[in-house]
Amino acid sequence: MAERIGVIGVGHLGQHHARVYTELLDARLIGVADCNIERAKIIGEHLGVPAYNSIEELIRLKSPDAVSIVVPTSQHYETAKIALEAGIHVLVEKPVTLRPEEAGELLEIASQKNLVLQVGHIERFNSAIRYISQIHCEPIYLDSRRAGPFSGRINDVGVVLDLMIHDIDIIMSLVPSKISKIAATGAKIFTDHEDIADAQITFENGVLAHILVSRIAEKKSRQLEIVERERQITINYESQSVQISRYVSNSEGQTEIRETPVFPKSEPLKLELADFVNCVKEKRPPLVGIRDGKRALEVAIEVLRQINDNHAEKNEKNIFAE
Repeated sequence: MAERIGVIGVGHLGQHHARVYTELLDARLIGVADCNIERAKIIGEHLGVPAYNSIEELIRLKSPDAVSIVVPTSQHYETAKIALEAGIHVLVEKPVTLRPEEAGELLEIASQKNLVLQVGHIERFNSAIRYISQIHCEPIYLDSRRAGPFSGRINDVGVVLDLMIHDIDIIMSLVPSKISKIAATGAKIFTDHEDIADAQITFENGVLAHILVSRIAEKKSRQLEIVERERQITINYESQSVQISRYVSNSEGQTEIRETPVFPKSEPLKLELADFVNCVKEKRPPLVGIRDGKRALEVAIEVLRQINDNHAEKNEKNIFAE
């Protein structure tokens, strides 16, 4: 029997959640909700489901088994809590909440009620990342760059919670060690939040990671380089491709050998939502659970703290300079 799914928030990303659920065999979209009821009606009519102006109304009238929560970050905690307390399984988009303690409370509710609580770190379902996670990988250095032109679509959080949190989650999933040090800087350009951020993360096992994110770049780019002792792996998130380079010694010195693995590629969102539906059906933990989301959020918040402290220190020096 197909799981009855509702989507809360049908803006730029939420509309795609709703679309994908109509394409999954084990899911049945039973309604959408948005505070902008006209927007909800447009999406609902297009997909052939009723539209509501609140999660409470959708729950009361449709009793879904599970919901995708794709509302602004500031509303994640409140909306997810309503669903969980009603006994409904939840997939909440990243970042899971604005504060780690809120994520901890959601985890406690989900555990008490034996509910699936998945966090929408979609890059974990990128075919290139799925391929890398299946091969033995021992990074000593990781360099992640995620940039794109300014759009103004996301204005309630800065680039750290919007973009960098993807890379934090991926890197932490690839490095089996605790973090020993974080150093970060950033700058506000077009919004009241940081629009560009740079972070270096040092792990206790000696691995070093560098993350640069920007939403003011001229061109869009999404890439991760993983340096190991005997090879280098380059991941392109957009093309979902992997290139592996290694040097082999011979009589003429060293020769670089490059290989491009071939593997199936699928829409990451469809894989993510299919996994969520299967977790609900099979009552099993998700690939990216609330603990992963909370851990990535804690690192992102430390990055933000350092960025803000650097701004405050700079302003203080400017005042004394005057």
